[in-house]
Amino acid sequence: MPSLARWSVSPIDESEAAALAARCGLQLPAARVLWGRGYRQPHRVDLFLHARLNALEDPFQLRGMEEAVERLRRAVAAKEKILLYGDYDVDGISSVVILRKMIELMGHEAEFHVPDRLKDGYGMQVPVVEQAASDGVTLIVSVDTGIRALEAVKAARAAGVDVIITDHHLPEEELPPACAILNPNQPDCAYPNKNLCGAGVTFKLIQALMERENWPPDRIVRYSDSFLVMAAMATVADVVPLTGENRVIVKRGLEGLARTRNPGLRALLELSGVEPGAALSATDVGFRVSPRINAAGRMDNAREVIELFLTGDEERARVIARRLDELNLERQRTGDAIVKAILEECGAEGPGPESAGLVFYSPDWHRGVVGIVANRIVDLFHRPVIVLGRDENTGFAQGSGRSIPGFHLLDALGEMADVFQRFGGHRQAVGVTLEEERVAELRERFNHHASTVLSESDLAPERACDAELALAELNDTAAAQILQLAPFGIGNRAPLFLVRGLEVRQPAELFGKEKDHVRVRLFQGNSFLFAKAWRFAGRLDELRPGMRIDAAVSIDDDAFGARRGYAPWGATLRDIRPAE
Repeated sequence: MPSLARWSVSPIDESEAAALAARCGLQLPAARVLWGRGYRQPHRVDLFLHARLNALEDPFQLRGMEEAVERLRRAVAAKEKILLYGDYDVDGISSVVILRKMIELMGHEAEFHVPDRLKDGYGMQVPVVEQAASDGVTLIVSVDTGIRALEAVKAARAAGVDVIITDHHLPEEELPPACAILNPNQPDCAYPNKNLCGAGVTFKLIQALMERENWPPDRIVRYSDSFLVMAAMATVADVVPLTGENRVIVKRGLEGLARTRNPGLRALLELSGVEPGAALSATDVGFRVSPRINAAGRMDNAREVIELFLTGDEERARVIARRLDELNLERQRTGDAIVKAILEECGAEGPGPESAGLVFYSPDWHRGVVGIVANRIVDLFHRPVIVLGRDENTGFAQGSGRSIPGFHLLDALGEMADVFQRFGGHRQAVGVTLEEERVAELRERFNHHASTVLSESDLAPERACDAELALAELNDTAAAQILQLAPFGIGNRAPLFLVRGLEVRQPAELFGKEKDHVRVRLFQGNSFLFAKAWRFAGRLDELRPGMRIDAAVSIDDDAFGARRGYAPWGATLRDIRPAE
């Protein structure tokens, strides 16, 4: 099937890109990408390439930080009973782990609560807060949640319990009456990075605590890098932009993850197929490590995951990691079944241009995996999607939504707020709860709103290339410099190059267990490129000998090949079209 994408290539000033390459000691491919993404001065290139701790923002720029630090230090000094109230995903779990460790380093300890996704639902709950008060808790610190927990925080206050909220989700008009709120997205907060994940906000609190505790600089650096391991995993898993401060968090955190001594992390990496000491990419975390952490919260209870990261017992860590691996396999099977049902519902042709926003519902679908399913449907159909199951306790329809560039999902739901019992999230991802009888109304209104906001061209994926590339420019050094632009993700996607006029001189070869992948040698003059193309078996007719094509090509790390004496990089065809 020919490419349906809209191809584009960023305009590059070749003379300026060449000058930047000369000043920064780069070859042209990486220099073109950096110039095209706005890094046009050597000092900005240096900041981008080298993730230094001093590039992190001052945590006291966060509104409420002074109050949060003072209240938490007072609780630690007085040995008050502290409860950390988290969430059941990677972001919430990581937040609990790193803040609990910091409180331990300050000489105290904290209990924690992570809700059960299916029994408790999302967010802080009044009964949990009231139970904590009766158990003697005097301070609750929410992590990755709480900004919309108005009633729960009111209940805590009525019971004489102080609450510090650390969160990154968008607030409602009325903020909860907490003694301190840390959220870069709250009104009148001057913090420059509005895209911190929940663990990123928690890390900023830890930074401030280390400073106020007067830790020596070398200790701050050592423990910052340790805390950044979990914060990096959360930042990747929460799909926030990997630019600026978030880039520093992830780049340093991934470096620390490769050499971690934490028994739980080591056991998890082993089961994820990561060799000891091997460098990890954001893709490794996003698709191999994070799903196993999330599987407990989706299919069971996330409390055991926190134990995984806190235990010093290597055998116990291996037992928990194996259980997470099994839950992840169950999650995959469950998600695959829902995707299959949705594809059958849509028919062979898929949704047409009149279906700009999609809502799918079945009372039988597992609510723990609908967010992942929504992601996959967005990838397949390139339009905003909401996928719902039914809460067997309340009878409400409940689920998750995911979006595409150019469509603000939370704003869209705000236009139809009366449909929901509750909703929340951000631009790209939301969670919703509504009466089952109103699902049809949501489907109609969501599609109508999307149809008014999105054009037909918006519903076709864009194949956005960073620059053109000649095969003669591609060598080991150029490839290494391209890979140095990692970690890749939202806001810093893996570079994509347009290579024009490639000749197919030899038959392409199918490979893989299902023979659904393709290997092909492509020529441009006297230069050639050996490339892979994932799930391209259905496009073999476009790669017949004698054909000339344009290709959208990415350069990928190839540790497997490097261990066997080949080049440490490879090329992947992301799309092809007949040569212009």
